[in-house]
Amino acid sequence: MPELRKDPIVKSWVIISTERAKRPHDFARPKTEKVSKFCPFDPGNESTTPPEVMAFRPANTKPDTAGWWIRVVPNKFPALNPNLELKKLGHGIYDSMVGFGAHEIVIETPDHNATLATLDYKQVEEVIWAYRERYNALLRKKGIKYALIFKNYGADAGASLEHSHSQIIATPTVPSRIIEEIEGSKEYYKFRERCIYCDIIQEEKMENTRIVEENEDFIAIEPYASRAPFETWVLPKTHQYDFGQISEKHVKSFANILKNVLLRMRLSLEDPPYNFMIHTGMPSGEGRDYYHWHLEIVPRLTKLAGFEWGSGFYINPTPPEEAAKYLKEVDISKVLQP
Repeated sequence: MPELRKDPIVKSWVIISTERAKRPHDFARPKTEKVSKFCPFDPGNESTTPPEVMAFRPANTKPDTAGWWIRVVPNKFPALNPNLELKKLGHGIYDSMVGFGAHEIVIETPDHNATLATLDYKQVEEVIWAYRERYNALLRKKGIKYALIFKNYGADAGASLEHSHSQIIATPTVPSRIIEEIEGSKEYYKFRERCIYCDIIQEEKMENTRIVEENEDFIAIEPYASRAPFETWVLPKTHQYDFGQISEKHVKSFANILKNVLLRMRLSLEDPPYNFMIHTGMPSGEGRDYYHWHLEIVPRLTKLAGFEWGSGFYINPTPPEEAAKYLKEVDISKVLQP
């Protein structure tokens, strides 16, 4: 029967619609052939992007030339502009700000056809290092209060270019979703004096029905109140507040589990479009004892309609326990590079 579940952090409700339960093959989409066309992210086309702000490349190569294995450039069509002066404005009861901020693209590989799921572990580690370096650099800029690392994969998830890339948008205000998570975590901490994310990890390990994969440092779970089918969270197993302080050891294990989870989705769900986001604590340090950085992956398998927009509820046709079972059973060893 259908079930309503409450997210213990932000207190939102979801409907697990078992009456219309869906398995991985129910989400299969018709394959579209890739059309070869000019790609500004391909090696040799560096002059067609804004000048790089960072790249991992051999020491003897010049900026904005081929030879790189990670390249970070400003978005050619940025959502926010670092060259504007931050000003807060008021229009009667309405508040606004000048569109100050930063918007960068992390080009994850020179290989046009590769994805995070198919890259080798070492290259995924390099992507994580690029995230860490640019995240910390952007937060050092005056007026920046938050930097969100995210990835849109596939046209249905908002990607306008096929070449594997992520984005970072730095804003002069903290996103409302992060505030909701921090406030929910704070409320829990008041009564329990424990981090709610740490407690979720312990609960999931005891129940062992929603775990997809884990290693020494990280765990991947289908959250109890999943908003979407096959929504997956990746969390550090020890309490960590700030992604920007991730250690070398944890970069390696984070890259390992991230690649594996995306590979499981690719094989089980036939390479679905998805979004992922890294939610991390604020640079001010508020909530250091009770907030816990994590990555959220949301495959774009269903569409929001009138009820979702009107109510704020999400309807999920795949119980997270079933989603975890499907993903865990995928044999990724046959396609992993030795």
